[in-house]
Amino acid sequence: MARLLLIEDDLTIRTPLVRALRERGHAVAAAATAMTGLRDALDDRPDLVVLDLGLPDLDGRELLRMLRAVSTVPVIVATARDDEREIVRVLDAGADDYVVKPFTAAQLDARVRAVLRRGPGGPTGEDPTVVVGGLRIDPRSRQVSLDGEPVELTPREFDLLRHLATRVGEVVTKRELLTEVWQIPYGGADKTVDVHLSWLRRKLGESAQQPRYLHTVRGVGVRLVSPEVGG
Repeated sequence: MARLLLIEDDLTIRTPLVRALRERGHAVAAAATAMTGLRDALDDRPDLVVLDLGLPDLDGRELLRMLRAVSTVPVIVATARDDEREIVRVLDAGADDYVVKPFTAAQLDARVRAVLRRGPGGPTGEDPTVVVGGLRIDPRSRQVSLDGEPVELTPREFDLLRHLATRVGEVVTKRELLTEVWQIPYGGADKTVDVHLSWLRRKLGESAQQPRYLHTVRGVGVRLVSPEVGG
């Protein structure tokens, strides 16, 4: 059973959705405003937040940024804005997944289960800590250290690094990264990968011109390797 927080101001959506998710075995709390939702997320520490973007007191994307500044709780954004640019923006802001209105409780339940399987509270058989040179990646605690010093990553940066760590030494394409990490189709959004790789490199103390761990294979993708192996 997962503990869910639904932040949705529309009573005609909120009430039946809470009931349907409870019928599927979840413990569900609900909030009708952004600031109430933020408080409940911090006080009650749910397993996952379902966040509507069209809230009366604050845009849901701004609430997502505030939440991401203080918490790594998984967030599924519920939005009526189905254009690709908007979806890329909410994913870049820290959402783990999204659903486009109108959606059914069954669709949302499936996405909740998929996101929780990927997160640190997922199955106990999740991959153990990965060590690549001086880089240590712990998927359970979602913590990263480099040469013994902690590296502070955003949730998306961590997911990107963790995915590359599952394929150490292999070239991973941008298409795969967009599909597996961002959960969006390839096409027109590959700059999203480039930007996040640039941020990740900066936090690992390297650059595209002088890589240590993240090596770009031009026209193909990127691979994570130990500095001893190099390009």
